[in-house]
Amino acid sequence: MTAQPDQTAPPSGTKALEGVRVLDMTHVQSGPSATQLLGWLGADVVKLEAPSGDITRKQLRDLPDVDSLYFTMLNCNKRSITLNTKTDRGKEILTELIRRSDVMVENFGPGAVDRMGFTWERIQEINPRIVYASIKGFGDGPYTNFKAYEVVAQAMGGSMSTTGFEDGPPLATGAQIGDSGTGIHAVAGILAALYQRENTGRGQRVNVAMQHAVLNLCRVKLRDQQRLAHGPLAEYPNEDFGTEVPRSGNASGGGQPGWAVKCAPGGPNDYVYVIVQPVGWQPLTSLIGRPELADDPEWSTPSARLPKLSKMFQLIEEWSSTLPKWEVLEQLNAHNIPCGPILSTKEIVEDASLAANEMVVRVPHPERGEFTTVGSPLKLSDSPVDVSTSPLLGEHNEEVYVGELGLGDEELGLLKSNGVI
Repeated sequence: MTAQPDQTAPPSGTKALEGVRVLDMTHVQSGPSATQLLGWLGADVVKLEAPSGDITRKQLRDLPDVDSLYFTMLNCNKRSITLNTKTDRGKEILTELIRRSDVMVENFGPGAVDRMGFTWERIQEINPRIVYASIKGFGDGPYTNFKAYEVVAQAMGGSMSTTGFEDGPPLATGAQIGDSGTGIHAVAGILAALYQRENTGRGQRVNVAMQHAVLNLCRVKLRDQQRLAHGPLAEYPNEDFGTEVPRSGNASGGGQPGWAVKCAPGGPNDYVYVIVQPVGWQPLTSLIGRPELADDPEWSTPSARLPKLSKMFQLIEEWSSTLPKWEVLEQLNAHNIPCGPILSTKEIVEDASLAANEMVVRVPHPERGEFTTVGSPLKLSDSPVDVSTSPLLGEHNEEVYVGELGLGDEELGLLKSNGVI
């Protein structure tokens, strides 16, 4: 009998996007986060930088004259080439790079690539099969030319007005939903366009705006905006409701109420987030030493508890504040009560399970020695990810320009001396 191939083993040396060439003309965070994901999925990502380099190479440096962690953590699994696209020869080389690429990604200001002489129509002439993705701050309209930053996108996408406590100012979230969140949306659009190309043979334009991506992530708040027309939102701890969704602290705002309760010894991250499901109320009352509340009609049903959510979580906190968060976590999980400890950045970096899942990885770097970064959250059984270090500026100039575009060594030297690369 002939042995059957092992269907569970990934094909040797293959990745999901193997053979896909990405021309990465992005900088800072939103674009690089997208192209890094494409690199993790196996695409050949060629990062095209001005001869001065991506600005984040020098921003927030922790070591002198070494690429910053800001840059290294957003540009793994890429190759770097330099090119001055304002020069005539630079434009000729860019034309050839576009011709050889499957995907082109940029996040310059509106119209910047057009002003280089590379409109979408021109790019289509050069390569009808290319997928050209742009990340901008805003869509067409009065905001189009606003300068977009992470927290500006949060402010204008619905996040800040609904984040924080009722009596405090609007707050930004620590999650980079404006930059990296938009990058993930861009990846979805790029992959869809590549898939459609299999049927049509044509590339297409992909546009993603940071404000739009944040809004997509805030859709439940628009849900609640519409629910407000029919009365107060019972799942919120707020006492007063106007015409807008209020800031509601740590309330889950969903079908099951939740809150972050304090734990001992009372440090800034000594909290556990607890969700109170109907089935969890009886065991919770036992844990907190108030078993009589399980059958008390003033507390026994969700509808009875909703008007006094603050008091309910205060009762839970009176118990949790006497115990370390890991003990609180253990006792809650023993009764299948949904919960999670608030993990500090230090705890996350040191978390053995995140390391085992290759979500916190250590990467060797030729100049800084080693750095810790976030691994790929996308786990494909046939496309494993090996996180490789970010490239040095222009590290792959010779490899791409001579080895792949066929330029001579002499011309490469002239390009460098003339400031083209």
